[in-house]
Amino acid sequence: MRPLTRPSLVLAIAVVVVALPAAASGALSGPAAPAANSTTYQDSVGEDPAGPDITTIVTSNDDAGTITFRINVPNRQQLTQDLVTILEIDSDANQATGDPDNFGADFILQYILGEAILFKWNGSDYALSATQSSLTSSWSSGPTFKINASALNNTRRFAFDALVVSGVVFDQTTGAIDCTNCKRDFSPLIGLYPYQLQITKPTLVVKSLRPTPAKPVAGRPFTLRLVAARSDTGAAVQNGRVTCVGRLGSARLKAQVQRVQGGAATCTWNLPATAKGKTFRGSVSVAFEGLKASQSYAGKVR
Repeated sequence: MRPLTRPSLVLAIAVVVVALPAAASGALSGPAAPAANSTTYQDSVGEDPAGPDITTIVTSNDDAGTITFRINVPNRQQLTQDLVTILEIDSDANQATGDPDNFGADFILQYILGEAILFKWNGSDYALSATQSSLTSSWSSGPTFKINASALNNTRRFAFDALVVSGVVFDQTTGAIDCTNCKRDFSPLIGLYPYQLQITKPTLVVKSLRPTPAKPVAGRPFTLRLVAARSDTGAAVQNGRVTCVGRLGSARLKAQVQRVQGGAATCTWNLPATAKGKTFRGSVSVAFEGLKASQSYAGKVR
C-alpha cells in the first residue's frame, strides 16, 4: 500500500502529524559538532518516555553530491508499521520561498510503511516529485536516507527538520490516518538545522604510465600509454584531448600517434636510427571535461 502518493494525503500528514508547536519560530538551529562533509545535530532527549526519542541527526555528503541523513532513534531499534518519519527540506535555505506554513520547505521526504517518498512544493500544494531515483532508505535504530543533491534542486546549502511519529494507524481501505495515539519527537523543537554541502572539485589522477618497449630503442617506434581516472568516480578516461611532447637532446620529435585508445592516452614517436646513446624525454597529457592529467618520462635510447 502507498497511502501518501496523493497530495491530499500529504496535506493530511502535514496537518495531523507535522504541525509544529505554536511557539516555534523560523530561526535556524545551529549544529553541535561540525566536521568536513559531516555535521552532527544533538537533540534533546527524554521528552516522552513512551514516544520515539531522536538523540542525534548526522547529515553528510560525498563528492558526488549524495546527501545522507542518519536519524538516531535508539529506543526504536526495529521499524514497525506505526512509525512515520518526515523531513522538511528548505532546499535553498530561504524561508521566503517554498511552503509558507513550514519554514519555506521546498520538499517533504516521508518514510511510511517502509517506503520513502519525496514530494515537492508546487506553489500551493505538495506533489509527487519527479526526482525519486536516487532516494534510498533503511532503518536500524532509526532511519537513514540517501538522496542526491540533484533531486533537491541541485542544492548546495539547505535547512531541514525531522519528525518521528509512533502510533500512526492507516486504514487499509481508504488510507485514512488515525493519530489518536500518536507520540511525536521533533528535531529541532524550534526552527531548522542548516547544512552546507562540501564538495571537493574532482581531478584526474594518473594511475599508470607504461612505456613500450620498456626502454626506447633507436630506429623503432616508442609508445607511452597514460591511464588516468576521475578522483570522484574512479572512472578511467575514455576520450579527451591528448598532448604529446618528445625530445632527443634539444631536438623535438613529432608524435605519430596522439589520441586516447584502449582507455589510455597514447603517444607514439618514431626514434631515428641515430638516437642510440641519447636521452629521450617525453610527456603525455590528457584533458577531459576541464580536468587534466600529465606524466613525464626520461630514458636512455639503446
